[in-house]
Amino acid sequence: MAKAPKQPSARKSAGRPAAPVRPRAVAGARATKRGAAAPARAPRPAPKKKDAEDMRVTRVTHETAVRGNETRVERVVERSPRPSLPDVDRAAGRGRYVYCIIRASQPLKFGAIGMDEQWAEVYTINFKDMAAVISDIPLAPLDSTRENVLAHERVNETVMRDHTVIPMSFGTIFKTREDIVELLRSAYDAFADVLSKMQDKLEFGLKVLWDRDEIVRTIEQEDEDIHRLKTEISSQKGSTYFARMQYGRLIDGALQQRSERYVAEFLQRLRDVSVASRVNRAIGDKMIMNAAFLVQRDQEPAFDRRIKEIASTFDKLTFKYTGPWPPYNFVNIRLKLERAGQH
Repeated sequence: MAKAPKQPSARKSAGRPAAPVRPRAVAGARATKRGAAAPARAPRPAPKKKDAEDMRVTRVTHETAVRGNETRVERVVERSPRPSLPDVDRAAGRGRYVYCIIRASQPLKFGAIGMDEQWAEVYTINFKDMAAVISDIPLAPLDSTRENVLAHERVNETVMRDHTVIPMSFGTIFKTREDIVELLRSAYDAFADVLSKMQDKLEFGLKVLWDRDEIVRTIEQEDEDIHRLKTEISSQKGSTYFARMQYGRLIDGALQQRSERYVAEFLQRLRDVSVASRVNRAIGDKMIMNAAFLVQRDQEPAFDRRIKEIASTFDKLTFKYTGPWPPYNFVNIRLKLERAGQH
C-alpha cells in the first residue's frame, strides 16, 4: 500500500491583520479628513498572541456565496494544533512567512519591507503561474504587536499596487520552501478560481455616523405624534412614567427606520459603481453603517465621486471612507490543517 504524500507543516496565529486606516477625502459639511495630509488613524486591533503550532496542510478549498449581485468568497480556518513549542533563538532556524498569494510565472522581489529586520527581503516562491509572497522569519512564536501587524499590511499594500492578491491571515508561517510549493500545488485550482474572481478588484470601507441627539430633535420636529407626546410630557405635572416609556419606544422605532432607510439608499446609490458589498455590524450608538465595497480598479474614480456626492447630500451625517485595501471582506481562504504526523 502506497504511503500518503508528505504534507507541508505550517504555523498560524489566528486573526486577520491589523491595518492602518488611510482616510480618503469626501465632500459634505461633515465629511471627515479633507485632503491627503490627514493624519493616520489608529490601526485595527491586533489579533491576540498565539503560541507556535506545528500543523500540516491537507487541503485548501473555498466557498462562493451569491446574494443578488453580491459575490463573496469566504474563509474558514480549521486547525488542530500541537502542544505549544518552546521559544527558540534565531540560530535554531528560519521559517517562511506568507503574506499573500498572487499570479506570477517568474520569481519576483519586492524589496526589504518584510517582517524581520535581519531577513527583510520580500520575494516569491513560485509554482506554475502561482506564487506565494514571503519573507524569512525566525522559527519562533510571533508576537502580534502593532509593529508586526503593520508590517504585514505594508507588504500586502505594496504587492497589491501591481497584482491581484489573496491576503493571508497574520502569522501564517511555513517551515520550508517545499511546504509552500506543496501548498501552491495542492490548492492551485482554488487559488486560481479566487484570483480570477478578484482580478483587478480593490476593497474600500465606508462608515457612516450621526449625532443621535441631533437626529432625535429632527424627528421630534417632523413626527406629529412624537412632537405631541413630547409637548405633553413637558407640560404635564406629576408622574410621566408611562408617557416617557411610550415616547422612548416611538423614538427608538423612528431611529431604526431612519437608519435602515439611509443604509438602503447608500447601498443602492453605490451599487452601479461597485462589484459587491458587505454590511458589517455597526458599533456604538453613533454608527449607522459599517460596510465594505469591492470595486473594480478602473472604477475607483467613479466610486470616489459617488461617495462625495452622497456625503454632500447628507450634511447631518459623518462619512469615514478608507482604502484601497486587499479584499479582506471578500476573499478568504479555507485551510484544512491537521497535526503533524497524521496522514
